Amino acid sequence: MNSALLGEFVGTAVLIFLGNGVVATVLLKGSKGENGGWIAITEGWAFAVTMGIFVSTKFGSPAAHLNPAVTIAEAVKSGDWSNALGFIVAQILGAALGGTLVWLQYLPHWAITEDKGLKLACFSTAPAIRNPFSNVLAELLATAIAIIALGSFGSIETGLGPFVVGILVWSVGLSLGGATGYAINPARDLGPRIAHFILPIAGKGTSDWSYAWVPVVGPILGAVLGALVLNAIQ
Repeated sequence: MNSALLGEFVGTAVLIFLGNGVVATVLLKGSKGENGGWIAITEGWAFAVTMGIFVSTKFGSPAAHLNPAVTIAEAVKSGDWSNALGFIVAQILGAALGGTLVWLQYLPHWAITEDKGLKLACFSTAPAIRNPFSNVLAELLATAIAIIALGSFGSIETGLGPFVVGILVWSVGLSLGGATGYAINPARDLGPRIAHFILPIAGKGTSDWSYAWVPVVGPILGAVLGALVLNAIQ
């Protein structure tokens, strides 16, 4: 039973399971990958995006957005909003499932990891320097360049498309991710943050809802900007 909504849901779940999984590998106490560093995280996220796209297409979503920012950008470019709400809901729910799977994957490690901030970082993003204007701007710019780049190399449905998208996310992470952790995807941050809030994670702290709007608003604004730029050059 394949469908576009199922593809977005399952693909996003895989994206988050693998993406936040590498963050957990690097940050959680006792992990064999502990202290693996930023390069490992950006590489892991790049591969996670590639695998998420393959899974999403297999389960029925050839568009494989996996990201409300991409869905919104496509809607702005085309003027067709008919699939937007369904895609976004499926993506957020898939992201929450992915975050839950990360919790289960590293179940013994939460209790021995003392730093509550590191635990939250395995689910959602946080800024290096907390400044709402700068944080929104960083997410806006990173998302806008990602949307513009994505719109510059055509369809991801065949050939090397999923790998190219993975390289794009890797590039964004390496070059632009240091300011805010490069959410560039509202579902990527919001879904796992909800999971963090709900799950009985050993020794967890706050889910930092005061910051949660930034990785939602910034990428949406960046998506609209990127789409407008692409429309302007057509």
